[in-house]
Amino acid sequence: MRPLTPRQVVKELDRYIVGQTNAKKAVAIALRNRWRRQQVEGKLKDEIMPNNIIMIGSTGIGKTEIARRLAALANAPFIKVEASKFTEVGYVGRDVESIVRDLMDTAVALVEREKYDEVMELAEHLANERILDILYPDDKKDDPKQGKELKLRHGRTRERIRKKLQKGEFEDKMIEVEVTDEPSIGMQVFGPMGMEDIGMNIKDMISGSLPKNKRSKKMTVIEAREILIESEASKLIDQDEVVRIAKERTENNGIVFLDEIDKIVGNNGGGGPDVSREGVQRDILPIIEGSNVNTKYGVVATDHILFIAAGAFHVSAPSDMIPELQGRFPIRVELEKLSTNDFVKILTHPRSALIKQYTALLSAENVELEFNNAAIRAVAKIASDVNAKMENIGARRLHTIMTTLLEKPLFEQPKRGEKKIKITAKIVNESLDGILEDQDLSRYVL
Repeated sequence: MRPLTPRQVVKELDRYIVGQTNAKKAVAIALRNRWRRQQVEGKLKDEIMPNNIIMIGSTGIGKTEIARRLAALANAPFIKVEASKFTEVGYVGRDVESIVRDLMDTAVALVEREKYDEVMELAEHLANERILDILYPDDKKDDPKQGKELKLRHGRTRERIRKKLQKGEFEDKMIEVEVTDEPSIGMQVFGPMGMEDIGMNIKDMISGSLPKNKRSKKMTVIEAREILIESEASKLIDQDEVVRIAKERTENNGIVFLDEIDKIVGNNGGGGPDVSREGVQRDILPIIEGSNVNTKYGVVATDHILFIAAGAFHVSAPSDMIPELQGRFPIRVELEKLSTNDFVKILTHPRSALIKQYTALLSAENVELEFNNAAIRAVAKIASDVNAKMENIGARRLHTIMTTLLEKPLFEQPKRGEKKIKITAKIVNESLDGILEDQDLSRYVL
């Protein structure tokens, strides 16, 4: 895939995310720098470290979406993790090294899907040939005593059946297929941090050494084809190559979105139930600095993995992080609060805009949903006002507002002959007016 320029990356992100220009530019430059590093020759290439980014802003303003869309554009392994789920060594919780293990698992799955697509055509052909063998077996094809005329007649018959199979004439026909059952490992490993990963590795090793059970199962041709395609594809894919490519992508293109980083930042010097906060930071630090992590696929280096951290920082500040960790996030971006105009764009502009989503949902009932401009503006204004009066949850406020506004048409079957629902500003205000007046109620509903 042709690498995108920073300007092209921002343009692609604009299709899904409204505003936040500075954040988009920062991640676009970071993505382009990865490609630039690949063009550098010699030892200097290994010395160029990624410029990790920390995004500062309240929930629902696009932090996660920016990182997720960026990974999709780069076709890079990507995971989102919550920093608050990790604890320092000695406490019950997840091991920070599991971040890298999860990222590697994601990379392997990504490469497997790509390889699967590459061999799909051949796998489908081989699967159909196996089905053909079941429908019209040739037990004597290798028999030297079989006459030439008999072989030709058999070949013609087989070709007729193959054409019928290709036309879908046997899709509902029941056939008997040999399927393989994976051995069941009823084992659970308990222990300190990281043992969940060790337990999974032990299960993988044991399951790989146990014989796989084969049994015959009756099913339709269309069902058998899916199973056989998967079976043939797995034979065609070189798993060692998959792991090699996945490891390379993880080390050079992997992206980790570390959300809720502010939850492990204490501004009181520790103590009480938050004593482990600084410890978590110190455990995460080596991963971000660059270290080697053991995974079931081998050792993975984290030196060039891009880390994007994010947090609201309502209580604490980025400066409350330990100095070493601060230094590993040289790019800081403060995301902007969403305005009424931003909400209008969010409702209509992105490819997956909310109004488009609800329009598609109601179209399943053969009902056309229509919002006029005044109605869209009214919804945006309410979302902005509610966010200002109480907890600011950004664009997520629109989901609850839209669900409340469209509760009746979504709940009730459309009336006979009702093919169109028009939403006006008057309808918006009347539907949500009572809720907005009662702030205590709106805290729960909106």
